Amino acid sequence: MIDDSTRVPLGKNMDYINASYIRIINSGEEYFYIGTQGPLPDTTDDFWQMVLENNSNVIVMITRELEDGVIKCHRYWPISMKKPLELKNCHIFLESYQILQYFVIRIFQVVRKSTGVRHAIKHLQFTNWPDHGTPASVDGFIKYVRYVRKSHLTGPLVVHCSAGVGRTGVFICVDVVFCAIEKNFSFNISDIVAQMRQQRCGMIQTKEQYYFCYKIVLEVLQKLMTFK
Repeated sequence: MIDDSTRVPLGKNMDYINASYIRIINSGEEYFYIGTQGPLPDTTDDFWQMVLENNSNVIVMITRELEDGVIKCHRYWPISMKKPLELKNCHIFLESYQILQYFVIRIFQVVRKSTGVRHAIKHLQFTNWPDHGTPASVDGFIKYVRYVRKSHLTGPLVVHCSAGVGRTGVFICVDVVFCAIEKNFSFNISDIVAQMRQQRCGMIQTKEQYYFCYKIVLEVLQKLMTFK
């Protein structure tokens, strides 16, 4: 169930998409995200419309398209730099991509058909989350979250996995905590999770995912202690 007070409306008609605005307040600072379901073949147009309407420059994808033989997310971007993806309201061009150990960086130019206006979008896909459980490499996920934060310029971060609640919740929680650590602010993981859940049901789905949030934060704090 999507809470109507936080759902992301599409266009003038306030059309429906399975996406929620998530605002987390920590130590007086606000962090702004869109948590959403991974696009399906028939929601790809809506997904890109949402990205453009919210002026988001980063898409955070925390799933592979296929996991364990199951389709987790429709591929909603072009794979060839020569051939754009043609959608109802826009063309999507793949400008460049880089495959790293834990994630893939793609740069898209999205051109609105109605105006010809171009938008640069950075698509960051974490590819190292196993089919079940949580990433074996805490370090890989730390690098990913930090890279996402460094890339963010405009609009809310658009974050999705498959359903847009489990891994999406882990990412948002960890991102808020990293920002707090960087600024020497206090933080409370259970409070961050409670805030998320008030705005989108079921954020962080399993005990293992919740534990992983603590594990990753502990790792960062321990590293900081060794530098002191």
